[in-house]
Amino acid sequence: MVGGIRGWYQRHWGDLSRVEKVEKQSRLIWLCTTWFFYLSWEVPFVLLELPHARLPLALALATLAAGAAQAHQGIRAHRGALDQYLGRGPLPRRPVLVSLALCLLSLVLLGGLYAAHGLKEAELVMVVLYIVMPFGMTYSTLLKPWTFLRRFALLGLATAAVFAAFGVRGERLVYLALVVALSGIYILLMARCGAWTLAVMWESDRARETEARLAVAEERLRFGRDMHDVLGRNLAVIALKAELAVQLAQRGRPEAVAQMVEVQRIAQESQKEVREVVRGYREADLGVEIEGARGVLEAAGIGCAYSGPAEGLTVEAQSALGWVVREATTNVLRHGDARSVAIRLAVAEHTATLVVENDGVPERPNTTPGSGLAGLRERLSALGGTLEAGPAGDGLFRLTAQVPR
Repeated sequence: MVGGIRGWYQRHWGDLSRVEKVEKQSRLIWLCTTWFFYLSWEVPFVLLELPHARLPLALALATLAAGAAQAHQGIRAHRGALDQYLGRGPLPRRPVLVSLALCLLSLVLLGGLYAAHGLKEAELVMVVLYIVMPFGMTYSTLLKPWTFLRRFALLGLATAAVFAAFGVRGERLVYLALVVALSGIYILLMARCGAWTLAVMWESDRARETEARLAVAEERLRFGRDMHDVLGRNLAVIALKAELAVQLAQRGRPEAVAQMVEVQRIAQESQKEVREVVRGYREADLGVEIEGARGVLEAAGIGCAYSGPAEGLTVEAQSALGWVVREATTNVLRHGDARSVAIRLAVAEHTATLVVENDGVPERPNTTPGSGLAGLRERLSALGGTLEAGPAGDGLFRLTAQVPR
């Protein structure tokens, strides 16, 4: 049973991203809020003086049943309205119309109960406030704020018309209309602002992904330009000299051999320059990588602290440890839910040890080894170094790299 509960928790919460968790939590709050208001604003006041006469009793039970149906339908309609607001689905016309119909039905039943049995003013207002809330939460997500407030004020007039038909008069009628109209402001703040916050968070998440893709594309363009600059001129010279060598050979001129020797020399130089470009592309500077990791992590809302000496390492050791920092940062952003990352560098007499530790160990860690860590081990082993990675207890994940300095 415990394993089943843990598996359910992992599927519905543990594997979600940070934005998905916020959305799931917001939806749960809206669901609980709707039922809370039903159980605290309608049920107690209708049951407070439950009538024993047949007609009032039937109206009271029908009012409670309609209120429960409102809560259920309101949650369903709000789910579709939120999806439409976030650009994931069509306008939920039918659920919204059903929610409005249940709202009007509840008002009519409450008006009948008021006429048949009577309710105190405070009780009547609290029940009316709940009745208009499930529909209002959905409707506020589908319209612009000022449009919603104007149209919701019409619901206040409709409420006044319903209760006027059941004998409510004077100041109480005006009070009911004003309470319903002004409750639209609270509904707008509760439902629409939450939906707007979710939309902003999803947009920020998509912008972060787009920024990462653009950075990769920019790096590819830079590498392409470097390769073009290195090879473009040399290949043109090789083509011209090879063509000249062919013409000289066809004429039986001994200069053709000299031209081919020149082609060979240029080709060897080009091969050397390409190796230098690729080597420069693959080498990583430790200081630059640490600053880059700090900027990326802080942009994602993750604190990053670094401690260690600023110099004393060879170029090869800095390059290898720079790749460790880059891969560790990538893993934190992709696989964990960290709030803070600590990077520590310790330089001994013959070795340098880099530790990257974060507090975002997933509930169900991936047991399949990734290619990134495998590549790091190969890179470090070529220098005589080692790499260890895994959970370190208390929700921590630690990656330790050691290389000769």
